[in-house]
Amino acid sequence: MSYILAIDQGTTSSRAIVYDAQMRPCGQAQEAFEQHFARSGWVEHAPDDLWQTVLRSGQRALAAAGLSGQQLAGVGLTNQRETTLLWDRTTGVPLYNAIVWQDRRTAERCARLKAEGHEPMVRRTTGLLLDPYFSATKLAWILDHVEGARARAEAGQLAFGTVDSWLLWKLTGGKTHATDATNAARTLLYDIHEGEWSEALCALFDIPMRLLPEVHDCAARFGETEVFGGSAPILGVAGDQQAAAIGQGCFQPGMMKATYGTGCFALLNTGSEAVNSEHKLLTTVAYQLEGQPSYALEGSIFVAGAVVQWLRDSLGIIADAQACDTLAATADLQQDVVLVPAFTGLGAPYWNPECRGALFGLTRATGPAEIVRAALQSVGFQSRDLLEAMQADWPAAQRATLRVDGGMCASDWTMQSLADITGRDVERPVLLESTALGAAWLAGRAAGLYPGQAEFSTLWQRDRCFSPDRSAEGRAASYARWKAAVAAAKLV
Repeated sequence: MSYILAIDQGTTSSRAIVYDAQMRPCGQAQEAFEQHFARSGWVEHAPDDLWQTVLRSGQRALAAAGLSGQQLAGVGLTNQRETTLLWDRTTGVPLYNAIVWQDRRTAERCARLKAEGHEPMVRRTTGLLLDPYFSATKLAWILDHVEGARARAEAGQLAFGTVDSWLLWKLTGGKTHATDATNAARTLLYDIHEGEWSEALCALFDIPMRLLPEVHDCAARFGETEVFGGSAPILGVAGDQQAAAIGQGCFQPGMMKATYGTGCFALLNTGSEAVNSEHKLLTTVAYQLEGQPSYALEGSIFVAGAVVQWLRDSLGIIADAQACDTLAATADLQQDVVLVPAFTGLGAPYWNPECRGALFGLTRATGPAEIVRAALQSVGFQSRDLLEAMQADWPAAQRATLRVDGGMCASDWTMQSLADITGRDVERPVLLESTALGAAWLAGRAAGLYPGQAEFSTLWQRDRCFSPDRSAEGRAASYARWKAAVAAAKLV
């Protein structure tokens, strides 16, 4: 029993990695699942797809490692955050598809609540903004649109959860209805200062409190699972971005990481201080251990790696993600093409759910190479927006080196562009799967298998550092074009 199974349930796929006692990966598997777009701005997942891909990925990862579930010291779970599910407590049957974090169907309700003056109270309590990104209005939508749901919820017959809670329920055969502090902090229903569900917020969103899961530390006993053969304790849970920060060893105030997956999410550790942002960043729980929360400033970009999927699946100008570097390197540098990838609105620091994507600077000579280059650069420009907001809110952020992870980090061109646009060093780790590693460390720490924070941090290894290779003048000019493009896109 010296192995940890880390489950990483993401927006487009589920992944499982087995780690040994030295935190080395020794078996892994991944499986994609279908995205459902019923209407413009709506994004859903079939709940059973989430569960079945997790189950099969975990089984295949153990098989790849030549292990059985009986050899697991524990299971760690990390997940796409904010995605919302509601199911029957007796049958375990979901009442509706999972409404994904990207979904914008509740934008009108959020705007109405803002107009009524509720956002200051919401922000003080949760550290979040009134935006359809978060779980509360998604849950309220299900209660209001599924026949009989609200009456059943008030009778205590239903259970709400983000993806972690749904998977915990399935993994434990319905015995555990729980979440951790990092996922609870993304619902718009959790008081991050008091560490408990807020009655006032539940009343505001008309959410019966009987729906809510029990909240635990990130490293805790969440029950037992027998689905992988034998009985293994589930000992760690954290939202994917917080798990990535843990996996990057960002335990000290001032340390920063950015994960480039479907979206991009940057977290700046602010320690025991919950910094109130004046620049539309989020204040959130970075992790909670032994009852003590550590906080972070977070900036969320809705479209990062998703822009590569758009180039491939919608435009058909690349065959695969690996083609991006080659095409971007051949682009005509005299063409200042700018893409604002607001396909589902703009995240931090704009928080404009109505904005849509736009492409500027096209000429007759513009071709696939220039569009690919603009798409990859959009990730750097959005990252700079976040970093400048962080510096304004917490000046110590100016000195922070940016640690990166996620699928896009494999692109040297994109990482160099990120360094050039932001004007700071970008450090890529040897292990790009920081999210799964963070979940594994939480479970391994709780199992007594892995070291504490200080020693774990020293094990972090850098693969490469990308340093800025562009003049300050050139950097300022390109960023000014980006800001003008965003301003124009918001008017469309």
